[in-house]
Amino acid sequence: MLEFLDSYAWIFWLGLILIFIVVEMLTLEFTFLMIAIGSLGGLIAGVFGAPWYIQIVVAAVVSLLLLLTLRPPLLRLLKRGGDPARSNVDALLGLEGVVVDEVTPTRGQVKLANGDLWTARVSPLTEHRELTRGEHVLVTAIDGATAVVVPSERTERKEPSL
Repeated sequence: MLEFLDSYAWIFWLGLILIFIVVEMLTLEFTFLMIAIGSLGGLIAGVFGAPWYIQIVVAAVVSLLLLLTLRPPLLRLLKRGGDPARSNVDALLGLEGVVVDEVTPTRGQVKLANGDLWTARVSPLTEHRELTRGEHVLVTAIDGATAVVVPSERTERKEPSL
């Protein structure tokens, strides 16, 4: 049995490398890539005549070293190129608007500075409980399809058109 392992270990290593690369393509976290490279180290050790148990140790040590040293900087480089622009709900938070239809704690409509018309309600944290048409507001949260707003206290405003 041990002779069989020594003779055909390279097939085992090639299979593992292939499996780890396929899993890496699905996860994109560099973990399985490091393990695949470690398996390549085990394969190379086998090519140079190391017994199967030494091949496993070489693969484990190389994988562990790569996971601890190479993976963190690669992940930082990958995340550095992300788009810093806010989108979706994050882009609406802090946006100013004008009340179109009286806004109460349960209903209302506002036109935001980006031109969107949203259903709105007054934030429960505000003392001023009803906002009249033409008042300026600030979006503090989004609850489903409703903007939660508070009165804007700015003196100088760029007014969105109604």
